[in-house]
Parts: sequence; C-alpha cells; structure tokens
Amino acid sequence: MIPFQIDASERAKDEPEGSLGVYKGHTITVIIPCLNEEQGIEQVLRRLPDFVDQIIVVDNGSTDRTAEIARSFGAHVIREEVRGYGRSYKKGFQVARGDIIVTLDGDHSYPPDAISYLLEAFFHLKVDFLNASRFPVRDPQAMSFKHKVGNVVLSLVMSLLFLRWVRDSQSGMWVFRREILNEMDLTDDGMAFSEEIKIEAIRNPRIRFAEISILYSSRLGESKLRPWRDGLYHLYFMFRKRFSRRRKPALASCTRELMPSTTASVQSSSLGVSEPSSSGSWAPGA
Repeated sequence: MIPFQIDASERAKDEPEGSLGVYKGHTITVIIPCLNEEQGIEQVLRRLPDFVDQIIVVDNGSTDRTAEIARSFGAHVIREEVRGYGRSYKKGFQVARGDIIVTLDGDHSYPPDAISYLLEAFFHLKVDFLNASRFPVRDPQAMSFKHKVGNVVLSLVMSLLFLRWVRDSQSGMWVFRREILNEMDLTDDGMAFSEEIKIEAIRNPRIRFAEISILYSSRLGESKLRPWRDGLYHLYFMFRKRFSRRRKPALASCTRELMPSTTASVQSSSLGVSEPSSSGSWAPGA
C-alpha cells in the first residue's frame, strides 16, 4: 500500500475559493467517487440538498463524460489517476473542508435526498459515524440474490470478528465527523476500504457508531464489481485487520493539516445499533 500523505500545496491548489455555509452549526461536505458514471452522476447531483456546502467528485480515471457533467452542476472535480475505491476517498478527504462528511456513490443507487434524514438521525443519536444500511433491500432489482448472500456473510463475519453487530459492512453511504479521521488507520486503496473505515470506527471506544436503514435502488450504468474475487479479498482483509498489529493511525498526521487547531476531541462512549424506520458503485457489495 502507498502511504496516504497530503501535500499542503496540492490541497491549496485543489480547494475552490469561497466560504462554506452552515447546517445546524456544521458545514457539510459530500464526497462522491466515480469511475465512468455519466449515467448516474447527473441524477445524483440534481437530487443533492441545497444546504450541502462542498461537493467533491473524485474522478478515478473515467473515460466518459463523468467529470464534464459533474462540473456543469458546480461540483469540485478532482482526478485520482491511481485506480481504487479507497484511493479515491483518500484523495477526497485531502480537500474536504466540512465538519461533517457524507459519502455516496455516483451510480444513483444511494438516495441523495436521504442526506437530510441521515443528518437528523446523526445529530439526534449523537454519534460520530453513521452507517447507512441497505438492508432490508426493498427494491428487488437493486441487489441480486448472490450479492445479498455475500453481503450478509461479510457483515456476519465482521460482527463476529470485532464483537459488534454491523448490519451492512459493505455500504458505501456514511455520515461522519471529519475529525475522527485522526483516529483511523486506513490502509486499503481498493474496495475493502468500505469495510475498513467501519472497522476503524467500531473498534475505537472514542468513536460512537450507529446504523440506520435507507432505500437502496438499482444502479445506473455498468457495475465495476468482481463478486467472487472481491468477496474473497474482503474476507481475507477482515481477518488480516483483526489479527495484525494495529499501527499508529496513518491519517493522523495528514488530516491534522486539514483541521483547525481548536478541533474538539471525539467524545468517549459507545452507542448500540439504532435502526429507525426507513426514509425513504461502484458500490461495495452491490
């Protein structure tokens, strides 16, 4: 793995000018990793709520009109030449400025108009990381039986390994406080990044974690998943993550450059899984 490091000059170059707005005292950044998502990215950006302060689309080497369409909707497009789901998110984290980061995929499978619902739940539950669970899957076209089984197996394995129930270990939609990146050792550059960021959240007693259900729908465009290869790697990665010695958080020295010096520390305590009723990739496990 290539260490994740932030070049301050690159960050300054990539950041758009202008001040951020405020949602209930917090600024909101949405990060969307994309690889050839011209069919879905327009619908995603159209449905984003107006209160979002910063929209970052990470173009992971698209050969279609993804970047052009995203820019036409006012998104801040940055390019990551090295392919990888995790690699794209790390690039996005480098230029994220909001207090709260929201993630989703550019294929329109996750509901952009559920962001306000998720934020309300996030603040009500007083958590630091909220995972948007795709289960139960209500749209029969959204996920094949094979993928449902695979996701259930992966989530069960994670729950057993880390002694914390996680309903959807592979969800690509999260809401979290940007400051908790200082607490995380994020090493994977590929699809396993999705489960890794949740593992880092649930194993840290200073990070309060919860889940809530969303309405997951069929993706637009071609899937980038390789079910068997990706699934087996996810299993291998979870066992390696569980039994290998934990390093000092790799992101800490990098993300401190992004944080104000007065950033509050993440409060202690743990919150159990909470699943209010539903409001409503390349997406992991879709």
